[in-house]
Amino acid sequence: MSKHAAKIIDGKAFAAGLRERIKDAVPHFQQQTGRAPGLAVVLVGDDPASQVYVASKHKATIAAGMESFEHRLPADTAQEDLIALVEKLNADDAVDGILVQLPLPGHLDEKAVVMAIDPDKDVDGLHVINAGRLANGEKALTPCTPLGSLMLLKDELGDLTGMNAVVVGRSILVGKPMAQLLLAENCTVTIAHSRTRDLPDVVRRADIVVAAVGRAEMVKGDWLKDGAVVIDVGINRLDPEPGAQKGRLVGDVATAEAMDHVRAITPVPGGVGPMTIAVLLRNTLVAASSRAGIAKPEGL
Repeated sequence: MSKHAAKIIDGKAFAAGLRERIKDAVPHFQQQTGRAPGLAVVLVGDDPASQVYVASKHKATIAAGMESFEHRLPADTAQEDLIALVEKLNADDAVDGILVQLPLPGHLDEKAVVMAIDPDKDVDGLHVINAGRLANGEKALTPCTPLGSLMLLKDELGDLTGMNAVVVGRSILVGKPMAQLLLAENCTVTIAHSRTRDLPDVVRRADIVVAAVGRAEMVKGDWLKDGAVVIDVGINRLDPEPGAQKGRLVGDVATAEAMDHVRAITPVPGGVGPMTIAVLLRNTLVAASSRAGIAKPEGL
């Protein structure tokens, strides 16, 4: 049993504070450059979830005092037309960040589209040049979800030096960049996944657990060491219970069980999710500052 009541890490409140700091830093950028930072978001097709994400990104960008450029393309857009738009945005000095909303319709080559983005405008941090910079310990635009997760960890724990961290999941969106960020903070890092032998034992050694595997409540309470801090990146919708219209949202960790063991844990929803858009705005401002030859604002 945990020796103290588990704390729920309020990602919503931290993200609100981060967005406020970004909003406060934008006027300084404007004074030095004569313009606001600009984020271009490209949406191909009419996937409902993607439409919701794009709308919330647009709203948050405007609220932070930045320019928002939306490009909505039909689902049957040809690969060369999409690449041509990306190249046009690469060349546009008003655009500091480019985000192509994934997933793309099946006939489009996602990797080729991401690779067409100027790495210095790649605010999703998915270009192999940014992945390489991150792995080399150089300044890089980093995927928003793992960077947001790291911010929550450092806010909770302070210095992470020497801690054992286990990342469950090895995606290029979360698992791999998360491991690189934790290495840079001097953690001892294990990347585990669905094929790891004795996965519960591996997780049980960790002071820090980041669960990003996409399986509802896969990480059980008794997998977790007493006093561990858990970042639950998963968002899974369970089937509706009888009489309910839609199923509950749960993470990759069985939260109710985990509460008996852990020091702190992010909830689902309201944990990592709100951080993602806040870090997207942060990445846009950092990219804009870098392109303009201005120092990155303090505290970001």
